Amino acid sequence: MIDHNPHMILFKEQMRNSLQRETQHSRAIKIDKNDHAYTVGEAIEMVYYIESGKVKLIMGSSRGKECMLAIHGAGDIFGELCLSGLKGRLETATAMENTVLKQIPCGRFLERLAKDSLLEGFIKYLTVRVADQQEIIANLVTVDSEQRLGQTLLQIARKHGVKDPRSIRIELRISHEELASMVGTTRPRISVFMQRFRNLGLIEMTAKRHLVIQEHRLMTYLASIA
Repeated sequence: MIDHNPHMILFKEQMRNSLQRETQHSRAIKIDKNDHAYTVGEAIEMVYYIESGKVKLIMGSSRGKECMLAIHGAGDIFGELCLSGLKGRLETATAMENTVLKQIPCGRFLERLAKDSLLEGFIKYLTVRVADQQEIIANLVTVDSEQRLGQTLLQIARKHGVKDPRSIRIELRISHEELASMVGTTRPRISVFMQRFRNLGLIEMTAKRHLVIQEHRLMTYLASIA
């Protein structure tokens, strides 16, 4: 919803410009692929702004299972739960590729938004994020795992993919295990569904191992099995 809402797209651009001004003299933090910006339990009251790269947020259970909450790219912020006053991170933030971040103390983050008259927009932005998460939770109960996978692939493609005339190319490497943690199913079932999507011509794999999503075909297929 955030990435298709014109008001949210405009706000994200305004927030991006605001944070770039705030952090223009701050030291950049370079995170290598698979390294962590922070881990669960850390009490670091910082909001992070992504200058380049990709970061995934993962929450684990006491039984060792993991759920990928989100993938964030250049221009996005993450770690804003520190604004809640909760003690310690609830999730781990891991770089999916070499990533450059700027970190902003919570107080300075809010002061900057207030200075640029963006606090009201930020509240609306967080509300839409909550609505997105509620939809994901509802889909775990009401939508079967094949449909959830298709919807997840479309969301990733639209946010992080490269648009071609009739398709979207995802250059970000996402494993079947990571997709399973996002969809809420097992890796073997993801493999079965991905093979079915390939057989139906809904997705393709390039020679460089980039995943190509045939957006309209996949949308039509998902509507037919709903």
